[in-house]
Amino acid sequence: MANGVPYMRTVYWQDGQVKMIDQRLLPGEEQIAEFATVPEVARSISEMYVRGAPAIGATAAYGMALAAHLSQAGDSDGLLNDLRQAKQTLDAARPTAVNLSWATRRLLTLAEQIAGEAPAGQGTARTLKEALLAEAQALADEDVRINRRMGFNGAAVVPEGANLLHHCNTGSLATVDFGTALGVIYACQEQGKNIHVWVDETRPRLQGARLTAWELMRAEVPMHLIADNAAGHLMRTGQVDVVVFGADRVAANGDVANKIGTYKIAVVARENGIPVYCVAPTSTVDLDLPDGDVIPIEERGPEEVVEIGARSVAPAGVPVYNPAFDITPHRYLTGIVTEEGICYPPFDQSLRNAVEKGRAAIEAERSERRVP
Repeated sequence: MANGVPYMRTVYWQDGQVKMIDQRLLPGEEQIAEFATVPEVARSISEMYVRGAPAIGATAAYGMALAAHLSQAGDSDGLLNDLRQAKQTLDAARPTAVNLSWATRRLLTLAEQIAGEAPAGQGTARTLKEALLAEAQALADEDVRINRRMGFNGAAVVPEGANLLHHCNTGSLATVDFGTALGVIYACQEQGKNIHVWVDETRPRLQGARLTAWELMRAEVPMHLIADNAAGHLMRTGQVDVVVFGADRVAANGDVANKIGTYKIAVVARENGIPVYCVAPTSTVDLDLPDGDVIPIEERGPEEVVEIGARSVAPAGVPVYNPAFDITPHRYLTGIVTEEGICYPPFDQSLRNAVEKGRAAIEAERSERRVP
């Protein structure tokens, strides 16, 4: 807790298992789920026990550490093969969140580097297992530090007494702790800025109603829950000062993939002269993708649309199209808040600079830990 704002560790390693808050049960029940195999960890991602790009990344990193922990390989070559298979299993769990493949690649690259610098043997396999768990722990701790830096970077552009509009959930539950766009809100709360938050319910899975409202009420942040379709009315009538949301992937040109509904919010905000900020760590920026049109969009099952809880709200057999994300073109963004500062247009330059600084910071921290 900082200045009265409570935080929580969303995903962690304990007793040889990956443990996390089961977000499917919130707000009615707080329960810790435990996963002891790589396929189970992949299922925790695909079935949304855990969600939010940074939290997914940390979960995937722990999944790679778990693969090493469970490997029966007696040498580094066998262990590397087990890790490559684990990476394929984990990467397939959700295609849009780039932090997933970023995290698994980071741990596999470290394992390959260590194996390449030491002779094969039982000792090397043991060294790899220890190093991968340490790296997963470091990635999770790093996420918390990054989120706090992002939060205070973003708070700098939020006026005193502002009304913010927030979509989906980007808080402690979507990260390892603190949050991305909600991290900005928490930073404003810590600074005593007297803000108020309009919380989109975020259909169809209601992450805003179930998760963001739950987090903000715990933190005693003034807020109101609204139906998604109320956002335009609030903006047109001058009741929104800043729009903030997160991202599951940011293309090199600044196009943002985020929870479905983000695009129309950004368009209406532009129409009403309201600044729009995406808040995302540099690990969410995918410089290999030139624009948002090539970001894969996950399509989920019809039950999320036709059911609320266990109750059907649509005719039986109705055809359903359920994309989980949409793309917000960069022209609708005022800026993209990262741990390395706020990126402004032209995003292709500012994002690349931020990513390079972010990578350098990770390497510097790794050197301090004396990781090969």
